[in-house]
Amino acid sequence: MISEKDWEDTQLLWDYQQMHHKPRPCSVGIGLGSHDLGVADTTVDLYRRGMMPLIVFTGATSRTTQDRMPRGEAEHYRDRALELGVPPDVILVEPHARNTGQNIILSRALLEECGVNVSSVLLVSKPYEERRAYATAGKLWPEAEFVSASTPMTLSEYVDSIQDARLVIDMLVGSLQRLLIYPAQGFMISQDTPDGVIRAYERLASRGFTSRLIPESVGSTPYASE
Repeated sequence: MISEKDWEDTQLLWDYQQMHHKPRPCSVGIGLGSHDLGVADTTVDLYRRGMMPLIVFTGATSRTTQDRMPRGEAEHYRDRALELGVPPDVILVEPHARNTGQNIILSRALLEECGVNVSSVLLVSKPYEERRAYATAGKLWPEAEFVSASTPMTLSEYVDSIQDARLVIDMLVGSLQRLLIYPAQGFMISQDTPDGVIRAYERLASRGFTSRLIPESVGSTPYASE
């Protein structure tokens, strides 16, 4: 059973892991691959609002997308954007990244290869991945300024969209763990995490919401994906 206190703690993690940035025009938008096709929809919406002249979709497949997106997350994102009327010549596809770090590294390399001058990036992710994406990008691409964005929705709306409440809590706990341990390992910039958020994370982990936790010494598997 998921208790009322579990939901209160989950809400704290949800609120913290969103950056609450206001979208603004940037040099490029990068849609980070995942199981959530809503990332592509939101990237298209931001493009239509004039927030970027160029889109990069990045992502191969993962254990959660290999059946739903067999040609790769970035390719399926691109298909969705074309369906929504985005011109094909403003979309670049990076099809190899398998985790957040590779999303940033390989997207940057692709843009450099294409001669695109980048001073700012609008990072589009799942709602609970905003802060993780921002922290990773800040470490791996310090020359650029980053603005985080995701589909505007509440925690309850996101749970309804996934149809698996325990999985959502597990994912939030796993993402928060990475925010806490990766800076010391050199994989992310360090950010202040309120004590109340840390305590909520610890309570949820102690309650068994642990399927997305990783060993704290990740060794050769930095930026572990979903």
